[in-house]
Amino acid sequence: MASINIKGVGIYAPGEPIDNHELMELTGIEIDPEKMENKLGIVNRHIAHLRGMDETTADFAEKAALAAIADAQIDPEDIGLFIAATDTPEYISPATGVLLQGRIQKGERYSCAFDIASSCASFTTALDVAANMLSGRPDIKYALVTGIYNMPAFVRPGDAFGYSIFADGAGAFILERTEEQKYLAGFQLADGTQWDFIGVYTGGTRIPFTKEKLEAGQYGLEMWQRLPGDRNVNLWPKVVRKALEKAGLEKADHYFFTQINRAVIHEVMDILVEPYEKTTTVMDKYGYTGSACIPMAFFHAVKEGRIKRGDRIVTIASGAGLAVGCNVFIY
Repeated sequence: MASINIKGVGIYAPGEPIDNHELMELTGIEIDPEKMENKLGIVNRHIAHLRGMDETTADFAEKAALAAIADAQIDPEDIGLFIAATDTPEYISPATGVLLQGRIQKGERYSCAFDIASSCASFTTALDVAANMLSGRPDIKYALVTGIYNMPAFVRPGDAFGYSIFADGAGAFILERTEEQKYLAGFQLADGTQWDFIGVYTGGTRIPFTKEKLEAGQYGLEMWQRLPGDRNVNLWPKVVRKALEKAGLEKADHYFFTQINRAVIHEVMDILVEPYEKTTTVMDKYGYTGSACIPMAFFHAVKEGRIKRGDRIVTIASGAGLAVGCNVFIY
């Protein structure tokens, strides 16, 4: 167990929201708004480039981070750890976390800054890493963990699936060391044999970006195999149970899941025999924001009074790869 506390939270989503009907007008794609809203729960989303905004991953990260810093009422100079949790980085190199440190602290500091790219499990994985680093590093006073998603930047024109699901956003936590044992458990699950289902494959060392790839439309977000429709229904309940067992709990007060399908979240809560009131969904406001969706949902749960200090929280995030991250903590 780790002695950390969530001192502040912040989120950012670029521009005015885009509903399903306006999305079709802006992109020329065809989707079923009724299915999107009633099954997936997606009504609105924020996509910077569709609003003509010159903002990308580092901009989202900075604005969410500054909101969390203001919420925590701390001096940004006291932050000793910056983790950018994203699989849509500003650049391949240098790390987005380093850029974020530069924007927040304006120069050279004895700060640690890096990225964690574990697909849509990046934030939960980063939270686990930050909790353990804070516990073992008395020289670090505060940590800033920011989940960021800019997958629409990788969606090709005319991709109805990509534009209907994925959206821009960021969420940030300020963590501090505390005397209380509040971080109860964290763990990850991986299955790298599933690497070739969905991802951004072109642009790395294996498949460089070329003119030929561009002309063939083989770039950006690509689905090479269809994902199993029941994967998260089968996966999340066993991960929740393992998380609770590891934390020494029978139940939690609130559960946060990857915000991609509201119907799946409700089905999982039914399997766990838990009421829907013990989870929070925000895909109606933001669409699917990948690495940012857990902190964005948590922010709303805090600000809307759905959770309170002392509540026992479980977070589960899963994404391409397969990568899964889990946290259990007391807020």
